[in-house]
Amino acid sequence: MTGIAPGLPGRQRRERGPNMVDWIISDGLVPYEEALQTMEARAAAIAEGRADEAIWLLEHPPLYTAGTSAKPADLTDPDRFPVYEAKRGGQYTYHGPGQRVVYVMLDVGARGRDVRKFVQQLEEWVIATLAEFNVTGEIRDGRVGVWVQRPDKPRAADGSVREDKIAAIGIRLRKWISFHGISINVEPDLGHFDGIVPCGIREHGVTSLVDLGLPVTLDDLDVALRKTFAQVFESEPRDAA
Repeated sequence: MTGIAPGLPGRQRRERGPNMVDWIISDGLVPYEEALQTMEARAAAIAEGRADEAIWLLEHPPLYTAGTSAKPADLTDPDRFPVYEAKRGGQYTYHGPGQRVVYVMLDVGARGRDVRKFVQQLEEWVIATLAEFNVTGEIRDGRVGVWVQRPDKPRAADGSVREDKIAAIGIRLRKWISFHGISINVEPDLGHFDGIVPCGIREHGVTSLVDLGLPVTLDDLDVALRKTFAQVFESEPRDAA
């Protein structure tokens, strides 16, 4: 299998994981439409047995994506950045420089055909990765993504501790192969989130590792993602079929 994204800008680094999972890191900003085409092509190749599973780490230029549950009212500044229909689960989200986008092209069929469990594993992966930097990520019923408590900020209107979103999750399956995935805020411009209601949630904000006071780089995060992926996804046997 040749490079996952031939012709895309930036240098691509590839490694092979222990379970024949390709890890690809694209340097530079990858256009969203080209990334989507590449993901779909790779997912089809995996389904047909022509390619191995892949994890693709990249950054996008500033843009908004609308998931299948997106509400028009949650796009508060439609002219600020390009808006793309993502056809993944979820609502509106932002992608841009300083945010690590992690596209997961994995064979969910061979991993048990349990979509709920797969999403939980993605959540566990993000939480384990954040823990590498002593950040406690949490999930909340009715709120997609991973959250951190912010006792340093004014409390919410109901008196509860403020919580900010640090990672978004949204996937799509085709022939039991996943694509799209997760995004983790390392050091994006948090003001860019102002043009949407992220994931339809108005009561809470967004944060990043650097916003939390941690001098973390994308490379640092990539190392942690690789380490914790093995802990979450490679601990159980896979079906041979």
